[in-house]
Amino acid sequence: MHEPLMTAAKPTSLRRRLIWGAALLVAAGGIAWAVWHPRPQTGPGAPGQGRRNAGPMPVVAATVTKADLDITMDGLGTVASLATVTVKTQIAGTIQQIAFKEGQMVNKGDFLVQIDPRPYQQQLDQYVGQLLKDKALLKQAELDLARYKTLLAEDSIASQTVDTQDSLVSQLKGTVATDEAQVGTAKLNLVYCHIVSPISGKVGLRQVDIGNYVTPSDANGLVVITQIQPMSVTFPLSEDRLPAVLKQVNKGNVLKASAYAKTPSDTLLAVGKLDSIDSQIDTTTGTIKMRALFDNDPQILFPNQFVNVVLLVNTLHDAKTIPSAARLNGAPGDYVYLIKDDNTVTVRKITVGPQSGDKIAIFGGLEFGDKVVVDGADKLREGAAVVVSQPLAAAPADGDQPAQGERRHRNRDGANADAKPGDAKPNDAKQGEAKPQ
Repeated sequence: MHEPLMTAAKPTSLRRRLIWGAALLVAAGGIAWAVWHPRPQTGPGAPGQGRRNAGPMPVVAATVTKADLDITMDGLGTVASLATVTVKTQIAGTIQQIAFKEGQMVNKGDFLVQIDPRPYQQQLDQYVGQLLKDKALLKQAELDLARYKTLLAEDSIASQTVDTQDSLVSQLKGTVATDEAQVGTAKLNLVYCHIVSPISGKVGLRQVDIGNYVTPSDANGLVVITQIQPMSVTFPLSEDRLPAVLKQVNKGNVLKASAYAKTPSDTLLAVGKLDSIDSQIDTTTGTIKMRALFDNDPQILFPNQFVNVVLLVNTLHDAKTIPSAARLNGAPGDYVYLIKDDNTVTVRKITVGPQSGDKIAIFGGLEFGDKVVVDGADKLREGAAVVVSQPLAAAPADGDQPAQGERRHRNRDGANADAKPGDAKPNDAKQGEAKPQ
């Protein structure tokens, strides 16, 4: 009777051991998962969403300062000479002398090339001799005409003879005039044998040598002279920036233009002024050409050179400025993290103006002396506690112009060239309390 019961109890005990073994395996797996995948912390020092309860976050801050902000517009320009002359001979002849060196500077009227003048001197002597002969004939004819008129008054000669002599005098006067013109042409040819510079500038590579026979039809000429002082730079500006420039030009203001090297970039080459504006907008590009003049005293600008032209259109005086790195952008628009007196931050919506280099003008939302976060804002939220680890020094004013070779600060927002700090009403400080998305 008891043997069957003993037999039935064995499977039950084995099943229980298997269940317990499986439970232990599940528990061990849960412990291992918990070790390798801990739950997010919610206490102090927790990352992510718990930052508001963590210790103060180190940030770099800057103070809203007063500065003069230059409003500039820039464009890629091409250097061009105001005058480029290919010196050609106006007569045919053999070159006897070359008085210039390649690459030298010459002034207007300086001697360049001498062409053999002997054939033209001989021609001049011939014309002078012919002129003397015809003048003598004219004088004799005039004396005869005077005698004929006396005889005609005494009725001793026919009037036809007087008329014929009068006609001969007129013909000889025409001959003498022709001779005088030929003499003048021969003298001019002698002048053309002595070639001088028509402009002041830099001499290029010569196209001829001593002994070459040159003619006016030679395509290459003798040499090319390029005026390099002053030098012009033509550059385009977008048509939407034209009104700001015209507003200043129409007031009679002279706009300063600075030329910077294309490579290496941002190296100041020369400082000049805006000279003229084209009469029409290019419809294919939506730009208008402008020309600036530079004294080019160091002769650093060269024809056909590419340069970056920065045009100073206006200057915002005593503007509120912050480093451009402090400006953030989100759903509310432009905003900054403002550091309050209790060393916590709040989101403050701002109205921005033009930017010049690493500074940006603020038209609303901040006041002088406010502190804003420049670095470390990506870890902040509304109300987060911060500690300023390295405050930035106040940015200097832009009143002084950079010396040659210094880096330039470009304004990236030329459309606001005529803006003034009072043009926009500062936003209410509470307007930026909304958390940026």
